[in-house]
Amino acid sequence: MDKLLIRGGRQLHGEVRISGAKNAALPELCAALLSSEPVTLLNLPRLQDVATMLTLIRNMGVTIEQVEGGVRIDSSKLSSPEAPYELVKTMRASVLALGPLLARFGDATVSLPGGCAIGSRPVDQHIKGLQAMGADIVVEHGYMIAKLPKGRTRLQGASIRTDMITVTGTENFLMAATLAEGETVLENAAQEPEITDLAEMLIAMGAKIEGQGTSRIRIQGVDKLHGCTHRVVADRIEAGTFLCAVAATGGDVVLRHGRADHLDAVIDKLREAGASVAAVEDGIHLHSQGRLVAQSFRTTEYPGFPTDMQAQFMALNAISEGPSKVTETIFENRFMHVNELVRLGANIQVDGKFAVIEGVPQLSGAVVMATDLRASASLVIAGLVADGETIVDRIYHLDRGYDQMEAKLRGIGADIERIKG
Repeated sequence: MDKLLIRGGRQLHGEVRISGAKNAALPELCAALLSSEPVTLLNLPRLQDVATMLTLIRNMGVTIEQVEGGVRIDSSKLSSPEAPYELVKTMRASVLALGPLLARFGDATVSLPGGCAIGSRPVDQHIKGLQAMGADIVVEHGYMIAKLPKGRTRLQGASIRTDMITVTGTENFLMAATLAEGETVLENAAQEPEITDLAEMLIAMGAKIEGQGTSRIRIQGVDKLHGCTHRVVADRIEAGTFLCAVAATGGDVVLRHGRADHLDAVIDKLREAGASVAAVEDGIHLHSQGRLVAQSFRTTEYPGFPTDMQAQFMALNAISEGPSKVTETIFENRFMHVNELVRLGANIQVDGKFAVIEGVPQLSGAVVMATDLRASASLVIAGLVADGETIVDRIYHLDRGYDQMEAKLRGIGADIERIKG
């Protein structure tokens, strides 16, 4: 099992390229299933979850051709609209195949998904929404089995209001509605930039969508979608992670392709902490000098502070000056990184959904274990500032969401290497 060895204490300087967003690429790979014509996705990140999704759709009979910077997907000969457990047990995003398969083929069998153990992420909202569009769905033997009623060839437009804001639910309904008969209105829709990017891809394929990026999205169904070429939006969570790493270590880095307008809540906190952050042409520039001031924050749905940045900013708070309080409102089990940060010398107390951090002047290198994707990134940041050597074990979590993270960090001055296990 691979590990990362980090020798801390080096400032980061230079330029790093931000990859395409995992959370946009995964639904967009599924969106390609909506058309019988070829779809080309560019700026595709080289991640384990992306590789798993490609294997999943290839297993359905889809032809995938590598092109420069991405893939060309031809689902004209898709023969098996099924996502089996053995291919999706490590990746919750597999549920995103349900809507497109059901919309185009009238039936789909998708395993209940897996993924990071950061809390309950039920699929009941997906099922309720697709049922509102006329699908018959049962859950049997760990699979969601969805079909159109006898005599019906298309999903039906509907008004869908989910009980809570759900990103993957919004994406599933958005994709399914493009081929439904009539109009679908999504109320309480998620507003993340990845959803806007997905909508733009679908529009390029011939979909009729209005309101993406707001809480109310309207989709007028069309008879068919055609192929397109689409460039995956830059990964705001990767960009935010590098911003925290540079801020923690002190340094001066430009994140090429980073989108400051997708990270307002994080950038506001970094500025309040004392870092200089500015949008520049095709990127974000951060300069950090001296010890920063710890910042309290509360995670919430976009455009609020993202739960996917909570662990990384907590690592920054751990070595910043003063106390801070972090409130996690999205997932009930997303403080698993705390015990590992404490092993490095952080002073953190957890009480339910709250974590109270008292900044310390210095962390000390140790062997730590990653528990989930974003926890892995927080331990890397802590290792970059810790005195001595830090070993981060179980980095397969990291490989699910970061495209060659250690190579990018080395490119801006970090002393970090992968140890093959």
